[in-house]
Order: sequence, then structure tokens, then C-alpha cells
Amino acid sequence: MRWEEVREQFPDEWVVCEALKSRSENGYWLIDEVALIDRFDDSTVAMKRYYELHREQPYREYGFFHTSREELKLREKWAGVRGPR
Repeated sequence: MRWEEVREQFPDEWVVCEALKSRSENGYWLIDEVALIDRFDDSTVAMKRYYELHREQPYREYGFFHTSREELKLREKWAGVRGPR
């Protein structure tokens, strides 16, 4: 499902999604296609659901977002590995 479709079907809601199709561009992670997992009125409940899913399946790319966002564009964060000193 494209983000535009999620926004149309669930306006002004918090949604928990899995990224199915995404790309990296200019330091941003852009999510093009998602699988809607759940929807909520409360951000705290959505966040709890996200963490629950992430704990169960940490290798999958889950996120929670408000449908007021025009696009799913997130700044990429890279974790560095420090070598021996």
C-alpha cells in the first residue's frame, strides 16, 4: 500500500506499518510502500505497539507515523563501530 492510500483511508490517525519498499536518497530513508499493521488515535498506544512488534521481530522494518505527514521521509542515522584503542 502506498503512503498516499494510507493517508486517504485513515486521516488524522497514528498508524503502525512495516516498510515493504524503501530507498536511500541524499541522507534520507524514503518509504515508498508499507503494510498497515494497526491504527490508533493515541500516539502512546501506537508507540507501544511498535516496540512490541520490534521486540518480536527486530529484523523487520517497522515504524509508527501520523497520517498528517505528507511523505515518509526520515533522516538516516548510522551507528558507527569503534575499533580498539
